Order: sequence, then structure tokens, then C-alpha cells
Amino acid sequence: MLGLIAKKVGMTQVFDETGILIPVTVIRFEKNVVIGQRTQEKNGYNAVVLGSFEKKKSRVSKPYAGQFTENITPKSVLKELRDFPIECKVGDILGVEVFESIRFVDVTATSKGKGFQGVVKRYHFGGGRATHGSKFHREPGSTGQCTYPSHTFKNVKMPGRMGRETTTIQNLRIVQVDKDNGMMLVCGAVPGVRDSVLLVRKAVKKAK
Repeated sequence: MLGLIAKKVGMTQVFDETGILIPVTVIRFEKNVVIGQRTQEKNGYNAVVLGSFEKKKSRVSKPYAGQFTENITPKSVLKELRDFPIECKVGDILGVEVFESIRFVDVTATSKGKGFQGVVKRYHFGGGRATHGSKFHREPGSTGQCTYPSHTFKNVKMPGRMGRETTTIQNLRIVQVDKDNGMMLVCGAVPGVRDSVLLVRKAVKKAK
């Protein structure tokens, strides 16, 4: 699968050739260095390990540094991509130019954390009447039975932690690729806060 590690810069808007305004997310690609390779003979599958973003020397332990060759500085983010379509070797540097012929991408990241939330915000429950004297506004309501089996079943939608989960947005259209600055503009929003780490891959549900 073709993909690269990137960072979310933020959102803006651009105009296309016909003058239509398009909301876009700006994605910045740092140098993606090939850290290692997995082969069918040795590992049972084919894959490449990509690394990006420099890691502080004070944060690097000897076991962690052992996976990098002498000419590669330790990276803070590592991703393994199976069946990588581009021929490459350890030490090669990849950039946004690999997406020049691609029209749609899938973006994976950690979504924004929203803390402990109730069922109205977490699951869009309708709640009760908002008028005076209702005494039922945003509560979840009944969660079980008073007779057999008289317990709450698993996976009942209840209040709890919301957000900060690995999320993938599929089929985002590439609006522009800027090779000089290592930037990409995609139509729409992507998960995560500003400066969060993204994994941008070729869309699996689109032919091109």
C-alpha cells in the first residue's frame, strides 16, 4: 500500500478554475526515510518501514537506536506499510511527489479528545422534553430490565470517554500537490488536532 507519514498544518480555503470555493486541509510531508524492509523469505511478507521527524538524542535508548543504520538518525514516528509499490532500499528518502498521479487518499490519525461525555453528545440521543417540569432532559434512560435477565447487556450506549481514537477518513480528493514545499491540499477535514501525525495512503476504494 502506497503511503507516507505527514503532519496536519490546518484548514484553509481555495478557489478552483471555475471560481468555486473549496475547504481544504493543508498537510505537510517531512522527509520519509526507509528505515527497514520486510521480505517474504525472512519475515513471511513484503513491507517497508518508514520513519519521519527527528528524535532527540536524549530520548533515544540503545535498543531503539539499534534499528537504524549508521547513516540514518533516529526518527520519532515509524510506520510499516505492506506491499509497498515503489522500489526502494534502506536510506532512500520519499516525499509528496509519490502522490502526483494519485487523485484520492485515505488519511488515518488520532481524533480529537473530548473527555467524558453524556449520551446526547456522544451518541446523539434525542433526550426528553425541554419544557419546565419534565425532569427528563439529557439522561440516558433505562439501561436494563427489572425482570429476567435483570442486568445490563454489553455494548449498551452509555456516558463515557469520547474521542482520541484512531480514525480513518476515506476518499479525500487531492486538490493540489506542492512538491517544492512538501505540501498537499485535500478537500475536506481530516482527524486530529493541529500538528498531529497523519498516515496518508492511496485510497483503497478508488481506482486512481
